[in-house]
Amino acid sequence: MKATINNFHIDLSKPIDISIPISSTEQNPIAWYIDKPQIEPVVFGNWIGKVSEGSSTNFNNIFFNPHGHGTHTECLGHITREFYSINQCLKQFFFMAELISIAPENVNGDLVITLKSISTALDVTHRQNIEAVIIRTLPNLESKKSTNYSHTNPPYLSEDAAIFIRESGIQHLLIDLPSVDREEDEGKLLAHKAFWNVTNVTTLNDDARLNCTITELIYVDNQIQDGSYLLNLQIASFENDASPSKPILYKII
Repeated sequence: MKATINNFHIDLSKPIDISIPISSTEQNPIAWYIDKPQIEPVVFGNWIGKVSEGSSTNFNNIFFNPHGHGTHTECLGHITREFYSINQCLKQFFFMAELISIAPENVNGDLVITLKSISTALDVTHRQNIEAVIIRTLPNLESKKSTNYSHTNPPYLSEDAAIFIRESGIQHLLIDLPSVDREEDEGKLLAHKAFWNVTNVTTLNDDARLNCTITELIYVDNQIQDGSYLLNLQIASFENDASPSKPILYKII
C-alpha cells in the first residue's frame, strides 16, 4: 500500500521497526540497576493461565519498567513534580524525521554527543521541515539490543547539543542509548531539561515544551541509511510519564 503525506510518497507495506521489544529473557536490555522483566502466567490455586498447562487461554501478568527495559517514549512529566502523562502530551503520531549517525567524542573521560557533531550531522538549515531527529551512535553494535547498561556510564548528549536540537524546532528526539543524560549526574538532567525547556521542575515554566518527547533505547540496524524518513511514533495508552513504544520508519519514495 502506498500513501502520500504532505506531498511525500511512502510505501506503507515496508515498515522499518527501530524498537527493542520487551521480553523475560536474559537477552532483554536493562538500565538503571533493575532486574529483567517478568512475563508469567496468572496462578489461582491449581489454575495456571497457560494453555500448555491445561488452561483454555494464555493469561500472563507482565512486570516491567518502561525506562529500563526497552524502547520507550517519555514526556516532560519524567522530570517534573506535577504529573504529566505521555498519553496526554503526545497527540500526533506521524512526523518528518532525519536519521543521523554520530560517533560520541571523548570529553574528560566520558563519551559525549557534542554540539559540533549534532550540528554537523543535522545541518537543519537545509532541512526546515524536520520534526524529529533519530540518533544512531557509532560503533553500532547489535549487542545494544541485549546490553545491561547499569554502572557502565554509557554515552550521552551534551546540554548545548540538546539546546541546539530544541532551538532547531525539533519536537521529538530518538536515541539508541538508555538516556540522553549521564548515568550518574547528581540529578542535574541537563539534556532532558534543555530539550524540554524546563527551567523549574516544581512549578512548570510557561514556555516548557509539553508536546515534545524523548524516545530512548531504540536500535537502528546498520542497513538503514541516514537520511529523511516518515516516522510513526506508536505508544501504549499508559497514563504515566513514559510508555513502551514502537517507532516505525518509512522510506520516502
